Amino acid sequence: MMPPYDAGAFLARQAARLEGAAFSPLPPLLALTDPQRTPDPVALAERLPAGSGLIYRHYGATDRFATARALARIALSRELVFLVSSDAALARAVDADGQHFPQARTVEALKARRRGDPGLFTSACHGHNALMRAAMCGVDAVLLSPILPSASPSAVRPLGLMRASGLVRQSRLPVYALGGIQAQSIRRLKGFGFSGVAAIGGLSG
Repeated sequence: MMPPYDAGAFLARQAARLEGAAFSPLPPLLALTDPQRTPDPVALAERLPAGSGLIYRHYGATDRFATARALARIALSRELVFLVSSDAALARAVDADGQHFPQARTVEALKARRRGDPGLFTSACHGHNALMRAAMCGVDAVLLSPILPSASPSAVRPLGLMRASGLVRQSRLPVYALGGIQAQSIRRLKGFGFSGVAAIGGLSG
């Protein structure tokens, strides 16, 4: 059995082979933290392949500033692209490389651009309208989900590869596949236009 977070290197190699990887300003592999499925985000960051991306989602954790500072230090030493989700003040405080926005808060990306927030922006998307909105809000790449059946307690019915492929073709932005991404499924993504993958539970092998 693989130790926790040891699947990252394999996912990164496979993600780099996706046909859209060369057209994204972000790394092919984006790792997302989650209080339940990645309870130790620092350990996750330390095991990610150099050059990957890390999105810190703190959900209001009381230790978020200390954790974000620790993640920022690791990101700097391992050349990770470090984004903070849903918290512009925290992103600025730790000098993150950018911000991530849930679908319901994508419009905040436009506000952040207008006030001069630096860095790369990503947004979660679950359908066509969200993809179009992200493109108008100054986002650099989107995380489309759920692509495949996922163990996430909040996951809804997956889009499936054929429907997701149609959305990728409609998008003006690089699209990352999220939902059900793991070592056993990532090879199925080839040929559908994705620029990379975003993973949570799949990082644990």
